[in-house]
Amino acid sequence: MKMHLAPHEIFQTIVMVENEHLDIRTITMGISLLDCVGDNVATVEQKIYDKITQKAENLVKVGEELSARYGIPIVNKRVSVTPIALLGANFSPEEIVRLAKALDRAANNIGIDFLGGFSALVHKGCMKGDEALLEAIPQALSETELVCSSVNIGSTKSGINMDAVAKMGEAILECAKRTADRDGIAAAKLVVFCNAPEDNPFMAGAFHGVGEPEVVINVGVSGPGVVASAVKKNPQANFDELANLIKRTAFKITRMGELVGREASKALNAPFGIVDISLAPTPAIGDSVAEILENMGLERCGAHGTTAALALLNDAVKKGGAMASSHVGGLSGAFIPVSEDAGMIRAVEEGALSLEKLEAMTCVCSVGLDMIAIPGDIAPETISGIIADEAAIGMINKKTTAVRVIPAIGKQVGERVEFGGLLGGAPVIKVSPFSSKEFIQRGGRIPAPITSLSN
Repeated sequence: MKMHLAPHEIFQTIVMVENEHLDIRTITMGISLLDCVGDNVATVEQKIYDKITQKAENLVKVGEELSARYGIPIVNKRVSVTPIALLGANFSPEEIVRLAKALDRAANNIGIDFLGGFSALVHKGCMKGDEALLEAIPQALSETELVCSSVNIGSTKSGINMDAVAKMGEAILECAKRTADRDGIAAAKLVVFCNAPEDNPFMAGAFHGVGEPEVVINVGVSGPGVVASAVKKNPQANFDELANLIKRTAFKITRMGELVGREASKALNAPFGIVDISLAPTPAIGDSVAEILENMGLERCGAHGTTAALALLNDAVKKGGAMASSHVGGLSGAFIPVSEDAGMIRAVEEGALSLEKLEAMTCVCSVGLDMIAIPGDIAPETISGIIADEAAIGMINKKTTAVRVIPAIGKQVGERVEFGGLLGGAPVIKVSPFSSKEFIQRGGRIPAPITSLSN
């Protein structure tokens, strides 16, 4: 498929890049590590390192060349790998940590920004490798720089594995404690999913699913600033007109992602997978999903009407993007990560946005509770309760939901955590003071809904 951009499209793209923060958020190379399996940890370490450094050797170079050729920033170059738990049946948690460090060495060697796939899929239960990986997560994430982790604890077809939910509450808190001197950065590299997709190019949730090719190129576009600008320029548009305006804007953004993805695929001699059309904000002023919602007429993100506005935005982005690319996948929609969105941060600081309102918004956004700082003295069962609530929304509504929260050790509501870069910083948000302990301790599985019987 050969794509051409007309002169007026090129001019529009230049304006979007220079004034409205348009970028390709990531080119992510997915790599299968299933052929690295073995029963000797040293051998598996070497196989993992060798395969990643060989397959992704030119990823950063190609990304930089494409950025220069088309004049569009390509912010991140990333790698996702087969869930490491699938390689871990013969290994102890300590040996699984060694695999995480091999991933980190490989990521540093090839110069990428992050590597995802220190992951496990445990929505119906745990195998030996899953149990070892879940235990290894806090040490692995606190002792590596670029490795990200995800765990899928539920799905519409299988229900919610509440034993895994309990373990993840403990793991998140332990990650934060081990990196308390860095505001809990290890917890910012860990996400808990329901209905996790196999082709998501965004961190921390990216992993290379078993249904994927040996190697694949997935692209994540962005552009909340572009959409915010378009909405702001049309203050009198009714909702029908607004939806069409956003669809047209999403179409243009996705066209650029499709072009870059196919060119990267050709240059790296790897199949093109998908374009993820998610609107992923940054801490930069003017690059905010919250600002889009406020430009629709809300005084602050979090005001009554916010969920409806977000529903319109998410739907229009999907419709516009689907018209522009043959293969749309990943998460695709609008992200609402608090620490990465200047408008969300302001809304929390001013009391307009609460954890409960964010949870309501996740019913219609593309993922879930993302990059939210919570008090450091929180009980692990409370974190598990937050995960269970979010997983229930995903399970019942047949959508992907996720939780990435950061316990701010030694900090309370209103104080800030700071991560820098795209991860930004955020005020600590209030959580319910009432206990979920007895609920979480029940264990077992919450059954799948009747809608799972759809065959």
